[in-house]
Amino acid sequence: MQTHPLLSSPHTAALDGRTAVVTGAASGIGAAAARRFVAAGARVALVARRGDRLDALVDELGADRAVAAAADVTDPAALDAAGALVADRLGPVDLVVANAGVMLPAPLEELRVDEWRRMVDLNLVGVLETVRVFLPALLETGERRGVADLMLTSSLGARATFPGYAVYGATKAAVSYLAGAWRAELAPRGVRVTVVEPGLTDSELAGNVAHAGQAEELAGMFDAIPALRAADVADLLAYTAALPARAGLPSLSILPSRQA
Repeated sequence: MQTHPLLSSPHTAALDGRTAVVTGAASGIGAAAARRFVAAGARVALVARRGDRLDALVDELGADRAVAAAADVTDPAALDAAGALVADRLGPVDLVVANAGVMLPAPLEELRVDEWRRMVDLNLVGVLETVRVFLPALLETGERRGVADLMLTSSLGARATFPGYAVYGATKAAVSYLAGAWRAELAPRGVRVTVVEPGLTDSELAGNVAHAGQAEELAGMFDAIPALRAADVADLLAYTAALPARAGLPSLSILPSRQA
């Protein structure tokens, strides 16, 4: 596995011996983050609904470095079971990336209530449930080792408005707010909180857009702007996690160089 130049930092060795959980690990930024963490020496628990995708990623990364824990992050019982599996197989967790999410833009007047609820459940409640399950381990390792990391995947949509993306943007704005509020609570206890807000990114997120007009508009953006790759965001997460305990990057924006 080729290591990205960003991971040649002298701090990269800080991921040796670390244990990570990545939600939404079946594709996109989640899968890319799992690959980067393993390349940097960490062991990784992969959490997502699609168990077959997770099993394939475990085969790629190695069963000694990765564990599949199939679960829907909006299902408390399933996530509790995943947490128990991770604790049994990998031990205490010190790095959590709450990344699972969905983007379903549509004009407000269409009142797609089911899609609104799905975004709120996955993008916001899923983050809350992930933190509920794994925060005790982060606090324990933060106090014992002096550093643990909670990372939340938000979006440029948390700060910029786009027609049709109101509910999606609102869920991501909530995630960014949670990151700031939790940072104030957890920093004194050795848990760094980082939120990353990517711009246009080539991942399965765009492929889930069900509204034909919005999908066409988004495709036009991809034609006009060379988008980020999921690995670009993963590189940023891995670099941040590898910083020494005395340093942290609370809020990160990463955009395509041509996205204004």
